[in-house]
Amino acid sequence: MDFDQVLEEIGEFGPYQKTNYLLICLPVMFAAANSLSYVFTAGTPAYRRCLVPECDSVQGDSQNYELYPNWLVNATPGSQDSNGFFTPDSCYRYQANRTFTMNTSTTCPKELFPGNIKERCFQWVFNQNERTIVQEWNLTCKENAWKLAFVGTMHFAGLVVGTALSGYMADRYVSKQVFVYFHFRFGRKLIFVICIIFMAATGVAQGLAWNYKSFLIFAFLNAVGTSGVYPLAFIIGVEMVGPRKREMSSIVLNYFYAVGEAMVGLCAWFFHDWQLLQYVLSIPPLFFIAYYWMVPESVRWLIARNEKEQAKEIIRKAAQVNGKELSVALLANFESTDAENQKKNNCQDHPKEKCGKDCEHKKTDKHEIWLAVKEVFRSKILTLRYVLLLYIWAINAVVYYGLSLNSTSLSGNKYLNFALVCLIEIPGYTLAWISLNKFGRRLSLSGSMLLCAITCVVGGYITQGTTWATVCLFLVGKLGITSSFAVIYAYTAEMMPTIIRSGGVGVMSTFARFGAMLAPFVPILGNYYEALPLLLFGASSLSAGLLALLLPETFRKKLPDTVLEAKQLGKRKPQGQLNTKADIH
Repeated sequence: MDFDQVLEEIGEFGPYQKTNYLLICLPVMFAAANSLSYVFTAGTPAYRRCLVPECDSVQGDSQNYELYPNWLVNATPGSQDSNGFFTPDSCYRYQANRTFTMNTSTTCPKELFPGNIKERCFQWVFNQNERTIVQEWNLTCKENAWKLAFVGTMHFAGLVVGTALSGYMADRYVSKQVFVYFHFRFGRKLIFVICIIFMAATGVAQGLAWNYKSFLIFAFLNAVGTSGVYPLAFIIGVEMVGPRKREMSSIVLNYFYAVGEAMVGLCAWFFHDWQLLQYVLSIPPLFFIAYYWMVPESVRWLIARNEKEQAKEIIRKAAQVNGKELSVALLANFESTDAENQKKNNCQDHPKEKCGKDCEHKKTDKHEIWLAVKEVFRSKILTLRYVLLLYIWAINAVVYYGLSLNSTSLSGNKYLNFALVCLIEIPGYTLAWISLNKFGRRLSLSGSMLLCAITCVVGGYITQGTTWATVCLFLVGKLGITSSFAVIYAYTAEMMPTIIRSGGVGVMSTFARFGAMLAPFVPILGNYYEALPLLLFGASSLSAGLLALLLPETFRKKLPDTVLEAKQLGKRKPQGQLNTKADIH
């Protein structure tokens, strides 16, 4: 059964698909928000200083301590800018003379701190307009910076685990009967709903965390749930859209993801408390449990599992909502024969005894996949090509997430900067959409990464310049890497043989997740040299952009079905004219 022909008959993107697609996009927004909430919940407050008991006149409630007292320059080391504004060191103060008798007419004079001898402080005064886990568990100073970055690493580790787990469970057909009356099956819709609820529950648990370790555990579990929302939404939403509208629907889903990321910055701007922010982003998705009854199962998945009756009901409802009449020939395709039903029942009850041929077929498929993998590794061309792709994927992930995290370090309003850096992804995806059709895959990938490289390097060297110029260059860099990330998904799939295409793209994506684990640590380098993070992003993007030029062009080329066809990509000699061993290897 060609399901694309079914979609042409019921309408490629009618009212039924539009409603379903909108419902699918809403959880994607909250998945994006949960994936970056740690930027602010585990962020460093904008201002803090050491508590100086000898000078802080108000005792008791730290909320009453003055942040910028006149005597601060006497009590703490720091730096003074050209405007005369004093920025104190947040972890050191001057050692006080315990025997000094202070005159009541002066407050904290310089004589109280003879010799300007520095010592560590263990109590701080924070800006009470912003509260993160730094104040909650005293994660201050450079020695604790890795703990804040490690929250992001745990998040990406959870994404690796969750992506593999949700993908495996969503493709399985397992029918379970609980007690006597409740009967359910694993499938794409059920796993999709489970991922949303698990993401919401663990997100709320993050807000209830009682210490740093529990916060880390819930951050990991939250990422496990978050990781399954976007890919399953993509599959469920796009599979019900006709071929001519499919490209558009995949891009629009990314638009919702970008809006969800920007929502984090705007909510953090409004709610300056990390717990409130976590609740605001995590509680609303709990209501998406209603999707179990509102959102239909993937029809393609049902057809592949021979669930024709359930698939027919969904198609019939879609046609009714879209105002279409189903042909008799189409309805006949959904009629299950007695032999098919008997075979399905036998396979569920006695998989080994009754489905011997199907089991042998699965073993043959696995054998063919393994043979294809071994053939890839024997080919120097494909091995080099896929190693280059692995490197480019990793650089994309590090720079993409690194720029998002580093946006809060830009001068100006950090909440607005973060939101703008996220929203710039919308024109970034649009750029990828246009360039893929006009310039092909190779130039689109290389050009996007080189655009990111140039703007990051230039932006790094003018960090002391005007705010608007730095932010604009930063935004163009994020636009470039977003476009690159969108291109490389399609590009990689078009270079893989059919038999290992799904697994190959999955391996690349997983490797990129491992690379993204380094991204949270890159902004820390700014403590040693302010421009270093941007220069590092620029240099790595430059190397990946130049290496992308070594890859073959796949635009308007036939998708390779075999390893042999994959080797021929980029060669001038027509397929089928292989005369020498060098042509193959």
